[in-house]
Amino acid sequence: MPQMIPPKAPAPREQPLGAPAPPPPPPAPPARRRSLLGRLLAGFLVLVLLAAGAAALVGLVAYRRFASGLPDIPSLAEYRPPVVTELVSADGQLAGELFDERRKVVPYERIPKRLVEALLASEDKNFFEHGGVDWLGTLRAAVNTYVLRHKVQGGSTITQQTAKSLLVSAEGFEEGTKRNLRRKLRELILARRLEAAFDKREILWLYLNGVFLGHHSYGVQAAAENYFRKNVEDLTLAEAALLAGLPQAPSKYSPFMHPDAAKARRRYVLRRMYEERMISAEERVAAEETEVRVYPVDDVFRETAPFYAEQARRLIVGRYGDQRVLHDGLRVELAMDLERQRGAQAAMLAGLMEVDHRQGFQGPVAHVEGQERDALRARLAKVWPAGALEPGDYAVGVVGEVDDRAALARVSVGATQGLLPIAGMRWARRPNPEQSYPDALISRPSTALHAGDVVLVRRVTREELVKREPPERQKLVPDAEVLFALEQEPKLQGALVSIEPFTGYVSAMVGGYDFDASEFNRAFQACRQPGSAFKPIVYSGAIEKLNYTPATLLTDAPVVYRDESAGVSWKPENYGGSFKGEVTLRDALVHSMNLPAVKVAAALGVDQLVSWAAALGLETPVKRELGSAIGSSCTTLWSLANVYALLDRYGEKRPSTFVKRVLDRDGRLLEDHSAPTDPWVPLSTRLAAAAAQVTTPVERVMDPRSAYITVSLLHEVATVGTGAQAAKLGKPAAGKTGTTNDSFDTWFMGMTHDLFAGVWLGYDHNEMPLGRFETGGRAALPIWLSYMESSLRDRPQPDFPQPDGIELVRIDPTTGKLAPEGGRGVLEPFKLEAKPVENPPDQPRVEVQDLFGQ
Repeated sequence: MPQMIPPKAPAPREQPLGAPAPPPPPPAPPARRRSLLGRLLAGFLVLVLLAAGAAALVGLVAYRRFASGLPDIPSLAEYRPPVVTELVSADGQLAGELFDERRKVVPYERIPKRLVEALLASEDKNFFEHGGVDWLGTLRAAVNTYVLRHKVQGGSTITQQTAKSLLVSAEGFEEGTKRNLRRKLRELILARRLEAAFDKREILWLYLNGVFLGHHSYGVQAAAENYFRKNVEDLTLAEAALLAGLPQAPSKYSPFMHPDAAKARRRYVLRRMYEERMISAEERVAAEETEVRVYPVDDVFRETAPFYAEQARRLIVGRYGDQRVLHDGLRVELAMDLERQRGAQAAMLAGLMEVDHRQGFQGPVAHVEGQERDALRARLAKVWPAGALEPGDYAVGVVGEVDDRAALARVSVGATQGLLPIAGMRWARRPNPEQSYPDALISRPSTALHAGDVVLVRRVTREELVKREPPERQKLVPDAEVLFALEQEPKLQGALVSIEPFTGYVSAMVGGYDFDASEFNRAFQACRQPGSAFKPIVYSGAIEKLNYTPATLLTDAPVVYRDESAGVSWKPENYGGSFKGEVTLRDALVHSMNLPAVKVAAALGVDQLVSWAAALGLETPVKRELGSAIGSSCTTLWSLANVYALLDRYGEKRPSTFVKRVLDRDGRLLEDHSAPTDPWVPLSTRLAAAAAQVTTPVERVMDPRSAYITVSLLHEVATVGTGAQAAKLGKPAAGKTGTTNDSFDTWFMGMTHDLFAGVWLGYDHNEMPLGRFETGGRAALPIWLSYMESSLRDRPQPDFPQPDGIELVRIDPTTGKLAPEGGRGVLEPFKLEAKPVENPPDQPRVEVQDLFGQ
């Protein structure tokens, strides 16, 4: 092994002669001093490490605290933001929307490039370069907001805004938009998570479908619909720039509340697009000069069929809950026929106006004089500028001169001057329910109006006013350019329900005069006395249970019933106070006699009458008293409508439905009540419904023959009886009027073979009667007729079919017996086992005493 030789130490350098000696090396520090410095340095490092650890621990705790409860980051396939639940009519037209956030999610491919560029230029030009957070902008905004207490916008990237949108959806608008440090930190954490989970285009898609743009709009599709009534892919550059200017402050830049600010913001967006070389100078100038038209949000729910939509909303919320209905984007297919619904609403409005006119003039809305009058005219001119009124439009006017010699009043509506002839206000008498309407028509304008009165008017044509006047007065209608008729807001209320009997579809429903004024649904919530509209329940029960026939003789004569337990007596009377003596059951119902109905109810028995009404589907309780036979027990229009629809089906039990089908946002069927004959549902659905109908046994609550006989009686009511005006329909119809004492309630319940409709009119809370001159046939039936005419136009209606087991027999209507050969007689339907025999003995008279309450 070679020997290791240590390296030789270098020789010391020789100093030149005369050179000074080098300074001695510094003395070594004392050992104690070196030890102190080391300890200090070590201690400092330990403190730094401890502080860093503490900071890290605090940061971790803070992170966990602020991150706690953050919404999960879903995959795009799992992305389920709150979207709109749609109510659609039978033919697929939108009838209402239910939502917390009005959002329509659209694929990225539908969003136009110009809109994306406009948002990037104005909101986040570095979106594709940064990591999701603009730290400098966030710090600057935080200092201004939390230190200097300045309210500022900005500082948030599109990723941060997307995070904020997710927070708002998860926590609610109030919590998700709070301006505090906690909310901002949660937003930053979520933004970083978004950047880690998605690529930039995916984040942009989330943002475009979630950003709040004001005007009830979440996402660009909802905004395009709400502002411009078009789809997002159809936006122009100018419209896209307007939307792109909204995210920072939707209220501040609202084109409705602040049009100048909105226009300035749009110019800013276009300038930024030009600076980023996204558009040319020519495109910028053209877009800046374009007049952008925006529209108010269509409140489809309130403007289409509010009472119907509200009833449907209650039903589906009861089944699925508020959260699911408002967030999950259900498609609710209604049974409503939109054409019929509009006809029902128009018929109800016109009918209420007509009956309300017969009630008399309530007086002017207000009265103004002098400067107050001039100021009001100026304000109204802003609402109704010159040329704004078309025939049929309603408006508020101020009466100027009232000229009895010319038989007119001069009225100003905003900037429009017009004439109100006497022909347009003859109805405006003082209210008096004891005075006949034709006897009370006014002949002088000053009877109703004075200069300075503020009134509701409707612009009309001369032809409309001429039709109101007899020939000798038609010349009094002036040939002026602008003519008005006097109107008033009715205090009267009404309701209408229409059901297709064989599908169960509720094709139309109106619950009152004005949903905005009162959401109280009088078709469902008002329990009112039905009067004679209850009588078909009584007579159908006697036909079913007692084998009565249309020829059964009844006695229409005074009778007193005594209730010994209550110590009271009751003497029912007929409308008009007259009595006919012996009448057939048909005549008793056709002419709506009260005494025979009470006696039939007594023969049937009160207990059996109550149970029979329930079996027919009457949901409201019936008082256990004979007065119920003539409608003393209150019921709802909806409940009574279902009884008549069942009679139209000849006793077949079938639920009436407002909702045909419900589908989730992915098109999966949740429930289905559609009929096999429904042309609007898919063929597969119709086949399934047909199969279910075939395999499900028909449930009947009465013999079809009893129902047919009852309907035949109602057909004559609607032909020659109290409902004879229904014959104007020109199609086979059946129905029954109903009028209570002093006409607090007026009804008409009528049907063809394929369609039923029921109408009620009256004042809420029984606050006043309509007066003795108003009846179901005069007040309610014209509304029914108008609705049925519009609903069945160009739709032939068959006769009510005669079921097996019925035979038509000619009888003498005065005796109820078989008509002699060659003698006078009428054909009546009889059950085979109940048809009259040759020369029968005298039929028993229905005479019942002291059966009050039994």
